[in-house]
Amino acid sequence: MDLFEYQAKELFVKHGVPSSEGRVTDSAEDARAIAEEIGKPVMIKSQVKVGGRGKAGGVKYAATPDDAFTHAQNILGLDIKGHITKKILVAEAKDIASEYYISFLLDRSNRTYLAMCSVEGGMEIEEVAATKPDRLAKVPVDAVKGVDLAFARSIAEQGHLPADILDAAAVTIQKLWEVFIKEDATLVEVNPLVRTPDNEILALDGKVTLDENAEFRHPDHLEFADIEATDPLELKAKENDLNYVKLDGEVGIIGNGAGLVMSTLDVVAYAGEKHDGVKPANFLDIGGGASAAVMAAGLDVILGDSQVKSVFVNVFGGITACDAVANGIVGALQTLGDAASKPLVVRLDGNKVEEGRKILADFNHPLVTLAQTMDEGADKAAELAAAK
Repeated sequence: MDLFEYQAKELFVKHGVPSSEGRVTDSAEDARAIAEEIGKPVMIKSQVKVGGRGKAGGVKYAATPDDAFTHAQNILGLDIKGHITKKILVAEAKDIASEYYISFLLDRSNRTYLAMCSVEGGMEIEEVAATKPDRLAKVPVDAVKGVDLAFARSIAEQGHLPADILDAAAVTIQKLWEVFIKEDATLVEVNPLVRTPDNEILALDGKVTLDENAEFRHPDHLEFADIEATDPLELKAKENDLNYVKLDGEVGIIGNGAGLVMSTLDVVAYAGEKHDGVKPANFLDIGGGASAAVMAAGLDVILGDSQVKSVFVNVFGGITACDAVANGIVGALQTLGDAASKPLVVRLDGNKVEEGRKILADFNHPLVTLAQTMDEGADKAAELAAAK
């Protein structure tokens, strides 16, 4: 789960990472009031989950509360790379002597954690990596040892931060590591990490991605969820513990196991080329031990997508028995009644395949077509979607 900047800074404050005073609002009048409270020049910052805010006009300096009001009016509603600004952060403007970069992230290729640090802050880190690779330190972090002050100082030193601030930078870097580990984040990034004229080290920006698989350890993280921006179908799927990603096609996909579902997407996309270019409408993995109830919940999500014209259920029974899948389909169609108006193509194989096929054959629903192979099922689902 990606956080807005103001949410990232809430976690920074929680763990003692020094930053600038500020508050979030969705009102230009409130922005003026916050600026008056702060009593100093402020920055008005668009709160969107995308980079390039400054270049798009989403970050402005306000010398007075009236300036804050004007900039807030202009930024609220601003479209930044398809993200509409609905909130702004009003934060105290700080004098900046130097800008640096620091992040902690998962290094999946090497199955470890990685710290990245650079004296070249305030610009896109991809640009630094491409144009000045020697100025970007990539430091593996031992998952057991973690980051103490000595190692944090080493990270700063390898990032070529000035010698006279290494100790101060180490304190902030160590606290950012604490955010990363204790909040179960997959990314904690500060760009810029700034040095003020009086040698304070401050996190003036923040980007945090939290591991949603660790939510059971962090019930407080639920308050960070951007419900308003979440697709209703994805929200419904999440409530039922389904792995669902909405796509732009017309053929709904249900499968068991991520590998099988991804293969099904490919086969449907290929079949769709000869049926008016129809494409998969989603990724939905009901898991390896799915029950009839889970199957019914998945079907309910997909049939609720107005974009879907047909559904392809592709299941290889292992832990998930085909008769449970068939019962889930029957139950879902019975529950939905007349609301179920989209054709289903079902391919079952593996554990209890004959029982599953018999259940669907006996049910004899006009919307259900049985397929013997994945290719046959994909072709039929694409054909039905194109005909709708």
